[in-house]
This record gives sequence, C-alpha cells and structure tokens, in this order.
Amino acid sequence: MFNDFSYFRAPITNTVPHSAFSLLDAYHYITGGIAKETTAHLRTLSGKAHSVYKQNSFDYCTFSGIFSTRHNGDLLRHSSLVCFDFDHLPNVEDTFKLLLKDKYFPTLLLFRSPSGDGLKWVISMERQFLCREKFFPLENQVDYHPSFFKSVSYYLQNEYGLTTDKSGKDIARACFLPHDPDAYICEKILQ
Repeated sequence: MFNDFSYFRAPITNTVPHSAFSLLDAYHYITGGIAKETTAHLRTLSGKAHSVYKQNSFDYCTFSGIFSTRHNGDLLRHSSLVCFDFDHLPNVEDTFKLLLKDKYFPTLLLFRSPSGDGLKWVISMERQFLCREKFFPLENQVDYHPSFFKSVSYYLQNEYGLTTDKSGKDIARACFLPHDPDAYICEKILQ
C-alpha cells in the first residue's frame, strides 16, 4: 500500500543509501532503542555542538522516495509520502494531538524531532495527486510534490497557525531518525 523510501546511515555527508525502508521500518527504528542514547545526548547539547553532533550521529531517511544518491536528480521513484517538519513548537504535545485529529490529511507517521521541541508529520499526497491527475494528466508526482507541500503548508498556517520548515518541499530532504517511544503510526500500516 505504501511505497518504500531510502534509509541512510550517519553522517549526513553520506549520500549513498544503505537500504530501502518502509513506514513500518521507520516506526520500529524510532520507537526501538537504536537512537535512544544518541537522542538523549543531543538534548544535553546546545549551539554549534548540538548541530555538529546531530549531523554526524543520526541516521536519516528521505521519506519522499528512493534515491541512487541523495540528490533531487537521482530520484528513482517517488513514494507519494511528504514529511512536514515543525520546529521550536511552544507545546509539542498539543500540536501532536492536533495533527492526529486533522480531518483532511490522515497521519501515517508522527514523531518528535531529535531535539524534542518539534515534530515530523508524514502524510500521503497520493489521493490529491490522483484527483488532480484527472485535470492535469501530464503532471507527475515529482512535479506535484512542491505544489502539494505549499498547499498543505498554507492550510496548516491558516487552520492551526503552524509554520512548516520550507525545506520540506525538497524531495531529497533528509529527515533524521531520533528515538521517540511514543511515536504514532497509522493502524492500517501495522496490519
């Protein structure tokens, strides 16, 4: 049902994927103990040390597709998934609950950021793309990705006052995989 995407081992300068991941793989990685110590240590750091440690220590993925290398031109297949990043939230838990209740965009995966003050929200653009394809049949998922990202970002700002990290419009955007034992995954994916 849901397409795979690329998983990369740390550091962020490593642009060659290690393997393909599914949403279930990502969920098990995030809720398991793999990044527990790394996440805990990151949260004790600040400033440049925080940034350098995160870039050098966290594995990551590209939720939007499978790549031969992490570069937009090296996309092999779009996954129909888009990850929205919310940084420096005043109340992470309230926003977590708010996104889970959204009536237009079902949450597939939702987890707290490595720093603990943000969220990563993964949703599918497949339904909207298929509806749009009826009117614009020449457009593909790669071309549709930035439009979808912009539209959903606009909706989130107007509906909830949430500002998304604009870098999510980049198909090859890296998403660090932290430890979050309370991450959410859509029940359909577990079946």
